[in-house]
Amino acid sequence: MAGGRPIVKGNKVSWTQTSKKCSDKACLVNYLFSLYNYAGTISVERETKKINSLNDMQPGDIFVAGGSPGHAVTVLDVAVNEKTGKKIFLLCQSYMPAQEIHILKNFNNQNLSPWYDTDFEGDLETPEWTFKKSNLRRYE
Repeated sequence: MAGGRPIVKGNKVSWTQTSKKCSDKACLVNYLFSLYNYAGTISVERETKKINSLNDMQPGDIFVAGGSPGHAVTVLDVAVNEKTGKKIFLLCQSYMPAQEIHILKNFNNQNLSPWYDTDFEGDLETPEWTFKKSNLRRYE
């Protein structure tokens, strides 16, 4: 929105002021299209901060395992039981290039699906990828 765009030379990406500042939807869409051309799980992992506790999870956070291949899923929503404080969360994903998103089923807990419990033991198993708890990240 401030006008910066990624400029790629070989394997290097730098940000350059190539557009004027703007604040409308068309500007945002233009920016996102330019960003999605170059964003992958490695850059997303590098440009987000680690969340140390699943209890701090909030909508918009992501589980990302950077690599080639790598994978990422987005925390779409978080619900908290007012009596117990227990948290559950909903995940979604898309494919590259960015396409329509879909909500993930929880095949490990059909009674809770499509929700996942923050109290899962071991790794987070999604239908297509297994994440570590330490893969939870947030855009700054």
